[in-house]
Formats: sequence, structure tokens, C-alpha cells
Amino acid sequence: MSYCKVSRGHEYHGPYHDHEYGFPLEGDDELFERLVLEINQAGLSWLTILKKRDGFRRAYDGFDLVKVARYGEKQRSRLLGDEGIIRNRLKIDAAIENANRILAIRKSHGSFRAWLDEHHPLEKPEWVKLFKKTFLFTGGEITGEFLLSTGFLPGAHEESCPVYKQIVRLGPPWRMKARERGKARGER
Repeated sequence: MSYCKVSRGHEYHGPYHDHEYGFPLEGDDELFERLVLEINQAGLSWLTILKKRDGFRRAYDGFDLVKVARYGEKQRSRLLGDEGIIRNRLKIDAAIENANRILAIRKSHGSFRAWLDEHHPLEKPEWVKLFKKTFLFTGGEITGEFLLSTGFLPGAHEESCPVYKQIVRLGPPWRMKARERGKARGER
């Protein structure tokens, strides 16, 4: 069953599906949040992550990249003891290191979003290679879900889903790719 059907009316999945999933994100902190949440979902259910989302926001200073990039051993220990998040050292270390890597991307490209836009359009396997080379703890599933949930890959919603039409009106990156292909074939 599709996420569009499963999420309908669900306390956690419903609002996420209707207002966030597949919608294009602009801000570096927002994109970083989604990357951290997708990394933390590995091996767990998305429902677990949605239920702990407020805990993640609190624990990671609202996903402020500059603050998280400065985390040292004291903050790592605090995070490992925080029951409001997933207490996995590899995932915590990945969040901190990835914050630093996104700040480096910001210096070279202006923003994380600009870096993503520069590499778009790529097919999922190429995105996975790029993410594995650039970030920690980003395999195929994590990378794919991150890109799907932020509008860089199509398929977050069924075409019959009312949210699909909202997202199309926003012009997500995957839609731009489809338009470019159509223009190359002489379509309007």
C-alpha cells in the first residue's frame, strides 16, 4: 500500500505526508534536519522518527548547522544519553560530521540547496555515489528517501493524491527534470 493511503488520517504520518513529504526544501538547516532524520531512520520505522522529531530538534539545537558543527565530546555524551532521540554513536557522529561537510559545501556553493541543484538531475544510483563520497552514513535507502522527501526524485506521492498536485505547482526539482526531457523531445 502506498504512503499516500497509509498516512491518511494518521496522527503522525498524515501531517508529514500532507505538508512535508516530497515538498521542495530551500534552507540549509531544513535540509540538514531531513538528512539527520533519514540517517536516524535506518533500521527503524519512520513512525519512530516522527514521534521523536521534537526530541531531535531540541537535542540538535533546532538543526542549526553552525551549532551542530561545533559539537565536541560534551555534546556527543549528552546526545548519547538523550532518550528523546536515537542514541546511536555512529548516527550522532554522522550528524556532527555532516554538519561540518554541509558548511564546507556552503562555502564552495553558497548553500546546500545550491549544491544539490548543481548536481541535479542525476539518477538515483549517481546520487547515491555522490552522497557516499560526500557524507557519512548515506547508503542507497537513506539517500533515496532524502532526495524523494525533498523533491529531488519523483515518486513521493501517487498522481491521484491531492498533495501531488500541490507539489507539482511548487515546481520541485524532479519536475524540472521531466520538463527538460520533454523539451529535448520537442514536447510542450
